[in-house]
Amino acid sequence: MSLREGALVLAGGEVFEGELIGAEVPVGSGEVVFNTALSGYQEIVTDPSYAGQIITFTYPHIGNYGVNATDFEARRPFCRGVVVRDLARRHSNWRADGSLDGLLRTWGVPGIAGVDTRRLTRVLRDHGAMPGAFGAGSESDLLAAAQAEPGTDGLDLVAQVTTPEAYFVDADGHPIDADADADATATARPYVVAYDFGIKRTILRHLAGRFRVEVVPAATSAADVLARQPAGVFLSNGPGDPASVPYAVEAIGGLLGNVPVFGICLGHQLLARAIGIETVKLPFGHHGANHPVRNVATGQVEITSQNHNFAVPADALSGHGAELTHVNLNDGVCEGLRVLDAPAFSVQHHPEAGPGPHDSRYLFDGFAELLGVAATGTTTAGAA
Repeated sequence: MSLREGALVLAGGEVFEGELIGAEVPVGSGEVVFNTALSGYQEIVTDPSYAGQIITFTYPHIGNYGVNATDFEARRPFCRGVVVRDLARRHSNWRADGSLDGLLRTWGVPGIAGVDTRRLTRVLRDHGAMPGAFGAGSESDLLAAAQAEPGTDGLDLVAQVTTPEAYFVDADGHPIDADADADATATARPYVVAYDFGIKRTILRHLAGRFRVEVVPAATSAADVLARQPAGVFLSNGPGDPASVPYAVEAIGGLLGNVPVFGICLGHQLLARAIGIETVKLPFGHHGANHPVRNVATGQVEITSQNHNFAVPADALSGHGAELTHVNLNDGVCEGLRVLDAPAFSVQHHPEAGPGPHDSRYLFDGFAELLGVAATGTTTAGAA
């Protein structure tokens, strides 16, 4: 792997020298954020929620176990780039069929290695996520590119990652046509519509293990969904500012009270906005697989996987017909809510754990129970 000298320059003027990796592009730019997970770099890079962002890995050694076709969370990466301290020169794992550098090159994602990611993380922690640019150009050119980068505020990034047309999924979360799905086993399970705001494949696997799942584009109207007569509706994760996806908020408002709803991450924020709660942008977001969340009902603390820059303030639920179900123990923001006058709930963290701990996977069973389905995916006795 030949290395090319380059630099990362933040919009604030901070410069970080390194070696360019991944796809060869003149300049890579985006909103720079940091992720604190110790593993799961392939799932992180291919998470559509990183659209518009450059991912800084705080764990120093990245790429040591390679990549494989199974661990993709989407059809391709949507992130703008990656920043690492040490990129492994060779990978070693029985599941690997390629290198991280090869994945980045294949999908046109640039990166930079050899960066002092500890210093970079301190800058982002102190000053917040900010635009940045990296490449082999002069520092002045990179600074200009960083300062011209709009970041993620006020942008509809969902439109960049959503599916262009509806599709059904198999047990592994892969698209299949409706005819292939129309077998006795599939049709015997409750039918769920999943909105694709940037949905992860691991989420689809969890849903497909319990339901017959059809994924629909983000702009699908409530009338269109209700005409399909689903047993429930799932609101997926996704990138960017929830205030910039008003069509989704309108659709969710039309679904509430008509069908059970479960949301994750951006779906959580959009559900909150649909009942009148304003969302806010966090200084540097939550990105990692080690965030503590307290379940208000049980008092138990769950270690969770997270990836978001916007959030629902915990003190904003009052007067909007919702109750707090989970709270983030790092900064106190709302990690979960339940709508009081409709069968709907959501969480900010990622219970599918791709990557991350499995503490919160019970939430998928909670959705199944809301639809009258047992955890095994079979209809419970007496369910409608």
